Amino acid sequence: MIFSSKLIEDAVNEFAKLPGIGKKTALRMVLHLLKKDEADVDAFTGAISKMRHEIQFCKTCHNVADSEVCEICANRGRNHTQVCVVENIRDVIAIESTQQYNGLYHLLGGILSPLDGIGPDQLNITTLRERVEKNGVEELIMALSPTIEGDTTVYYLAKQMQGLPVQITTIARGIAFGGELEYADEMTLARSIAKRLPIENYVSISNK
Repeated sequence: MIFSSKLIEDAVNEFAKLPGIGKKTALRMVLHLLKKDEADVDAFTGAISKMRHEIQFCKTCHNVADSEVCEICANRGRNHTQVCVVENIRDVIAIESTQQYNGLYHLLGGILSPLDGIGPDQLNITTLRERVEKNGVEELIMALSPTIEGDTTVYYLAKQMQGLPVQITTIARGIAFGGELEYADEMTLARSIAKRLPIENYVSISNK
């Protein structure tokens, strides 16, 4: 792709670094911005820059936030005795879109995957146990993608919570094994949340 402007070329190259964006799509985006008023483009780039520089992570659940505590954790209208354990931010957005869940969340920041070098120390597991011990959490809902890695993580977390006065449930198998939670349709995900199961029905946590 040959450009008559180095400025256009640089802008296209930056857009093409985004996931799923090729050079042709990047060029269309840049040319679209070129037609917009300068004030609109400044607002666009300013919002992205402001987001990147000022975004924080909730000290309670590790979700993205505008301050130390995210809006979900700060909402007194939500059920603070119920915590849904998810892998990442996209899973929170997916579950919130169902409008079927009114508790809190805990973002692990990933799932156990020894082959990828991701062990317990790389995940937000210690803070999860602390929440259960100190914050009166009565139920942990394991809403991890139904994959081998997800199942392994659920098993590990269940073992870590043994001895604590908390009920552990999992979302129902409305989501196919091997699927990614964020790609589930809202109806299926809502049904999985509503029909969650006791952990004993999901994976054996007998002492070994």
